Amino acid sequence: MSDTAPRTRRRSVLVGDLDLESGRTLPGVRIAYETWGRLAEDRSNAVLVLHALTGDSHVVGDAGPDQPTPGWWPGLIGPGRPLDTDRWFVVAPNVLGGCRGTTGPSSPAPDGRPWGSQFPAVTIRDQVRAEALLADALGIRTWAAVLGGSMGGMRALEWAVTFPGRVRRAIVLAATAQASADQIAWATPQLQAIRSDPQFHGGDYYPGPGPRAGLEIARQIAHATYRSARELADRFGNRAQDGEDPAAGGRYAVQSYLQHHGRKLVRRFDANSYLVLTEAMNGHDIGRGRGGVEAALRRITADLTVAVVDSDRLYLPEEGARIAIAPACRELATIHSPYGHDGFLIEVDQVSQIIQRALGDAPAERPGAEGPTLRVVDGGSAVPDGTPLDGEPLRPRRALAPARRYGTPGLW
Repeated sequence: MSDTAPRTRRRSVLVGDLDLESGRTLPGVRIAYETWGRLAEDRSNAVLVLHALTGDSHVVGDAGPDQPTPGWWPGLIGPGRPLDTDRWFVVAPNVLGGCRGTTGPSSPAPDGRPWGSQFPAVTIRDQVRAEALLADALGIRTWAAVLGGSMGGMRALEWAVTFPGRVRRAIVLAATAQASADQIAWATPQLQAIRSDPQFHGGDYYPGPGPRAGLEIARQIAHATYRSARELADRFGNRAQDGEDPAAGGRYAVQSYLQHHGRKLVRRFDANSYLVLTEAMNGHDIGRGRGGVEAALRRITADLTVAVVDSDRLYLPEEGARIAIAPACRELATIHSPYGHDGFLIEVDQVSQIIQRALGDAPAERPGAEGPTLRVVDGGSAVPDGTPLDGEPLRPRRALAPARRYGTPGLW
């Protein structure tokens, strides 16, 4: 298995007008995406990978002239990898409302100027419907699997609920079925920081620099929620930054760390996209208009795998466990990590094994079926009730041991 990143093909496609949940129509939607592998003649081997808030379509690979960051899930795609390109055709789109080639606030509106403040509010469902238009354009009726973490996990789950006939497997990592008051609360000062920046100009700041200070502060707030208190304590404690004295106006080491991540984001991300995507996450609720979360979960016919991070303080493990009550759920896996929410990006070995388990067995042919009842086994995983245990041919899936850690911390 080579450590060299597989070759990718980046392109974009005009998917047409999109009717939004709000009742508005977003005209001329374009979606940027990357692909790896080869699509089978019967189009049965397509896998959709969905990025999180500030990610993009560049899942694996190096940075380059038109790509400011390396891949955000290194090791996931390629020959012999969990998404083996000798078997799977992998598609990764940039999300609707983003700023890496897909229609968003910085894209030209019908009048030729950037949308800016006139860009409509979009929801997670709107984003999924845009991705369905991409699938149509690619001639893909059914995805062999749809997977993602954080905001990507929200969209993977929404795919399984909105289009049950188009998803055979769904893999949802570090996500929730419904935005919580706590998650919305943490997002609120981030949104306010951007909108309060004097350079925001109501969202119509193009082609100027825009609210760079506000976006940097928003990222600092967000990044603190992506990591665990334990990790911050172990790495930084209350130590001063090297060569600085907080009592004399200097910084603590953890302050320097957060400021570094804020500056990194400002160099590559649009503030309006940050607002649009954060608002979409705030409104995420698979049960809206469907009789509640539990009723929505019963719509899923794909083989569902759910993974939580045991130290995640933003998307709590119990929120993932709520998703796992879906009758179609095959496994509730726990990612063991000291890193908090970012563990779904960093603990690549554990995530890889979860994905390999989800893809390793042929999905059950049970459209509309109720699915198995889950029970938890040692280590925090769950298996269908009635699965034979010790001494039987089929053994329970056990939690994975802590493994090597890779990834791009904070790029979610």
